[in-house]
Amino acid sequence: MIELYTASTPNGWKASVTLEELEIPYNVNAINLGEQTQKEEWFLKLNPNGRIPVIVDTSNEDFPVFETGAIMVYLAEQAGRLLPTDVKGRSLVMQWLMFQMGGIGPMMGQANVFFRYFPEKIQPAIDRYQHETRRLFEVLERRLAENEWLADDFSIADLANWCWVRTYKWSGVSSDGLPNLKRWRDAIRERPACQRGIEVPQRLDNMENDEKAADKFSKNARSILQT
Repeated sequence: MIELYTASTPNGWKASVTLEELEIPYNVNAINLGEQTQKEEWFLKLNPNGRIPVIVDTSNEDFPVFETGAIMVYLAEQAGRLLPTDVKGRSLVMQWLMFQMGGIGPMMGQANVFFRYFPEKIQPAIDRYQHETRRLFEVLERRLAENEWLADDFSIADLANWCWVRTYKWSGVSSDGLPNLKRWRDAIRERPACQRGIEVPQRLDNMENDEKAADKFSKNARSILQT
């Protein structure tokens, strides 16, 4: 059994979507980021960095795993799915997984900070991160013009990138003119496991179209940024 400590964020979804796709039994422990639960001593023993998500594998001596990429690899290896075992196939998946971890995630995260959360709108910073996110989307577009999935087959690389890319509107980034990215995004969205995974630990309101919900979420996120 996997104990999942998480919140409703793109990084949190990376863990829950992977668990759902791999059909691994897990128990959800919702972490209240606004109350700084992730900074409490018990949590820091699981993840010294004080961030969600974290998993604890109770079938393996209560072994904790933090960092989303490491979590996804650990789960895929446990299940023997979504990560090839041959050297080239595994490397290809790892390359696109690292692309998300080193590019898509950090750039969209910073776009969110400056576009949504900072009370002062610093336009050069907003432009910088939105433009770089769009450039990374175009990298995905070129890859997906030649391949159905990011690696040879559907993998954790697709899940990791999708959990972030699907939130492009929240980051204020256009996806216009990227038909292959849209095809890929829609195909993953239709997968029942992915639909279930993005509702863990709770379903978020449609904040792009709900001003009050967006304002509440942004204020909560702003308080988290101060720690």
